[in-house]
Amino acid sequence: MPKTETIEDFYKQKLNYLPEDLQQGLGYFNVIRAEDCYKNDVYVPISYTRRDFYKISLARGKNVFHYADKSLEVNGSALIFFNPQVPYTVESLSDDRSGYFCIFKESFFTESLRNSISSLPMFKIGGKPAYILNEEQDKQISDIFMRMINEINSDYVYKYDLIRNYVTEMIHSAMKIEPSEKLYQHPDANSRITSVFTELLERQFPIESPSQRFTLRSAKDFAEKLYVHVNHLNRAIKTTTGKTTTDLISQRLVNEAQALLKHTDWNISEISYCLGFEEPAHFNNFFKKQMQVAPSAYRSA
Repeated sequence: MPKTETIEDFYKQKLNYLPEDLQQGLGYFNVIRAEDCYKNDVYVPISYTRRDFYKISLARGKNVFHYADKSLEVNGSALIFFNPQVPYTVESLSDDRSGYFCIFKESFFTESLRNSISSLPMFKIGGKPAYILNEEQDKQISDIFMRMINEINSDYVYKYDLIRNYVTEMIHSAMKIEPSEKLYQHPDANSRITSVFTELLERQFPIESPSQRFTLRSAKDFAEKLYVHVNHLNRAIKTTTGKTTTDLISQRLVNEAQALLKHTDWNISEISYCLGFEEPAHFNNFFKKQMQVAPSAYRSA
């Protein structure tokens, strides 16, 4: 299972240092010139994976943005919004890697937005994250990034309040631009959608307290999250893995059940609840079908 890339990983891989203020809070924010990531002209493609932070990128040149099970090829300027839920990678096809990007945690906006930032159109799973820019729009977005850079390097006490306003201005500027409809199905779409499904499945684990609950329990649940038809999801997973969506969910669920039975003192009812079963009897039947032994017998073995 691919590891989720953290902000710490990003700094180590792309900039070879860790900022002193990296641990200042969960709402961490920074803005960076793209050129600073390619100072030595040695470009190592970022692996196709999920991050634990949001990213807004103004990218120039010829690039292919692989986002979930779709891709977008752009020759020019594009404003791209990446959310932590969906794995992505950027494939550069030219030497022009100029531009800007900012990275931040969702809590950076928690108190300033009426709704979660994940509810905005460009950050929704299944939404439209790409905006192709003309020369005037590129200048407008560049100016916003420059203001953020100037502000973050200042000593102004309330600079992060201003930066939130700048990011919000950029979001609204994007929403006034028609999002790109050029996202095309990748030739390897089956493996990509399977990868995203697996990421969404894994991010629900481990179960760390009896109050935590496994909520995405069916192929339909995952299809709704991915904004694809359940038949499309099932075909993709069957083609890629040879197993059904239900088989993969059940296997991951029983693996977690085994761990909880062996490594916690929670009672069977608590384990049943946190794994999403309405009744302990349902969990008992599920576990016995998968393991040919009852949960209580497995625990005491």
